[in-house]
Amino acid sequence: MESLNSEMQAPSKIGDRSTSDVVVRLRTQDSRDDWLYCHSHILIEKCKYFADRLSDNWPTCQIIDSRNCVEVYCQESDFDHHVNVLRLLYVATDGLLNDMWHGVRNALGILQVAVDLGCPQIVTACVSYLEAVPWEEGEEEEIIRIIPNMGAEAEPILAPIRFATSSPSSSMADLKSSAQEQLEYMITEDDDAPILTADDEIKSEVKQCVKRLFSRFNNVLEALLAEHEESISEEEKMQLFQSHLLDLSWACQILSKMEIMREFASSWVDASDKIIKATEQSSRTTEIVEIKLKVIEVAAKVLEAIGYGTLWLPFARATRPLIDSATTDDEGTMTFKPDGELWQSLESTFVSMILALPSGDQTEILTEWLENQHIHYPDLTEAFEVWCFRSKVAKRRLGL
Repeated sequence: MESLNSEMQAPSKIGDRSTSDVVVRLRTQDSRDDWLYCHSHILIEKCKYFADRLSDNWPTCQIIDSRNCVEVYCQESDFDHHVNVLRLLYVATDGLLNDMWHGVRNALGILQVAVDLGCPQIVTACVSYLEAVPWEEGEEEEIIRIIPNMGAEAEPILAPIRFATSSPSSSMADLKSSAQEQLEYMITEDDDAPILTADDEIKSEVKQCVKRLFSRFNNVLEALLAEHEESISEEEKMQLFQSHLLDLSWACQILSKMEIMREFASSWVDASDKIIKATEQSSRTTEIVEIKLKVIEVAAKVLEAIGYGTLWLPFARATRPLIDSATTDDEGTMTFKPDGELWQSLESTFVSMILALPSGDQTEILTEWLENQHIHYPDLTEAFEVWCFRSKVAKRRLGL
């Protein structure tokens, strides 16, 4: 009797033909056909696919050797992953799974099969493993190619998108910077196709993350411009302002490459007055130059996207001399390194925008430009010449 009880309580083992009541036939198009002797109570409990196949509602269940038979067709490249998933179903505790992945690529293959067959315990354990281990560049490319097609079950692996737009403690700044660099690298299209294809789901996630980032930035602006706010020092406010500007500058790069700048540009325009006022808050010259340079970089991206510059033109005009004079120290060493094409790009954008405005608005802007001491930047000569030609043609037509 004791012997019988010990047999009943002994854990089932895959491949144990003496206790098996179901055969899983793994088959490929290359005529590979392997039989694995399994146990229905384990398959049904831990795998939705086998629970459906072994239910009374499935009419095509075959009988082999007095056992139920379930045929599973797969690609030759996925054959070993299917075998591994069946073996993992027999692992009693999640803790034992950590030693069974044999690397990132193998874990990815198992994850795909586990998602397809509906094995939630294996999916959870696999995702936890992939989050915890470092990825090599080739493995990272594989992860980004596979994960977006797996739905919510594998979504935690894309957590770097959220982390890159978050506001963690200063001790995690380097980690966040690394996450931002990785994401920018993954969506950049050079000689090869980008690693991360920005489908609608990823674009939606990025939009929401940037929206939350901008909401925090607006809170910083409100605190910076508040007259009576003693809960945080002025220095801490400026540090927060500068930190959020860096994040917004990075977000501009990402949104531009994904071609989803519209909402960001609208939020930036709405906050323009506050942003310009906030740039005058610091009493330290070096700090204010860094901040204004970063503001100019973001404004240039926004202006390229929407063509709105009546407010930013005078700001850019007054800011360039300040930045140019501060880019070198007394020893001639570069202290700031603004993008060489930044000013030219901004100038071209202003010219294009002005020429798209009604004639009366063009007249007002160009008159103010001619009277200003900073006439050399932005150089609106091209816009002025076009305006003169158009005015001359219009006058001639009115005379006729």
